Amino acid sequence: MKDTIYRQHSRTAILYFAIAALLGILLRSYPIFPLRFNYRYMVHAHSHIALLGWVYVAITTLLHYCFVNKTTSKKSYKNIFWGTQVTLVGMLLTFPFQGYGLFSIIFSTLFLMASYVYTYHFWKNLDPKLKGSNGLKCVKLALIYMVISSLGPWALGIIMNTLGTQSIGYRLAIYFYLHFQYNGWMILALIGLFIYALESRGALFPKKSFDRFFLFINLGIVLTFFLSTLWTEPPVAIYIISGVGAASQLYALIYLWTLIKRNITMLSLLPIQRILLKIIIVLGLIKLMLQLLTVLPYFTQMATMYLDLTIGYLHLTFLGVISLGLFFFMGYFGLLRVSKTSILWYISGFLISEFLIFYKGYIAWQEIAPFYGYTEILALSYVLIPVGLIIVLIQNRSLI
Repeated sequence: MKDTIYRQHSRTAILYFAIAALLGILLRSYPIFPLRFNYRYMVHAHSHIALLGWVYVAITTLLHYCFVNKTTSKKSYKNIFWGTQVTLVGMLLTFPFQGYGLFSIIFSTLFLMASYVYTYHFWKNLDPKLKGSNGLKCVKLALIYMVISSLGPWALGIIMNTLGTQSIGYRLAIYFYLHFQYNGWMILALIGLFIYALESRGALFPKKSFDRFFLFINLGIVLTFFLSTLWTEPPVAIYIISGVGAASQLYALIYLWTLIKRNITMLSLLPIQRILLKIIIVLGLIKLMLQLLTVLPYFTQMATMYLDLTIGYLHLTFLGVISLGLFFFMGYFGLLRVSKTSILWYISGFLISEFLIFYKGYIAWQEIAPFYGYTEILALSYVLIPVGLIIVLIQNRSLI
């Protein structure tokens, strides 16, 4: 299969990201202009297209490009890809107008089915030359976490019809889904891609060392789910389990860094790629430290009371660690041209909006009024993100 197909699919993922970013601007403009749309419905559209249109399509494209035997999977991969696009476009056209309604639920369900088919297809068509790859080991488990995360949406339908949308179970089902999407599927897939990139350049990982990392990263992924339950004020044991999970995840990633840092030069990174990697590492450390903080009841209560702090954390993970990680790999594997100009626009919008969101959480905590024009400036900061993404699309327009 020609690399052109993967480049086109990567461009499709960026297009979804740009759409999700434009919907984000619309949401931030809601308090400013007399816009007539259902805010909650638009949030559903924004989040689904961001998670499933941008990240899912980007990661599955990268995984297929790196790990799958192209000669045996060409037709089936195309069918799965285009079937997935039907479900994504369906969600984009239904969620803004009905939220969780009949047709949006149908398209969401079909997407889950398509993701299961992709997982089976991936497993069945693995490149035999990659047998024993540590990167592949991470990616396989990442796909398992993706399937596990889907238990959350399946449970939502039952919970909505029995306990209701205001129940603890409803929120926990959503948090279960988001946790295993972010920390299991997305981040572990990115780690697997990075290890694969090193292995393809000849890097070797001692079995005992990799097994130690693998044990602690997965222990951390599973146990940190309980961080999402601390708002329910559970028994002390759950706080301890959450702390063990957060510490395990931090230890695993620091330990991985000690294994790979001397091999980074093997990748022959371009200047923009080196910058991206450094930013991702810094943002990843901030994410891990915030996780550790929320183990303490005082900070758990803060995150629960002040929604902006939670939104800031989620955007730090999604717009920062995960999205920049995807830009890094798309550029490294040659699936997209990611220029300094496009990254500068994107990172400027990300950093300014992050600062303003956390600032809003801080002043709410301190019971201080925001500065004049805060809402307008926050909305404007979001404009910078799709500008960067549109530049990426323009610079890669020859790949249509």
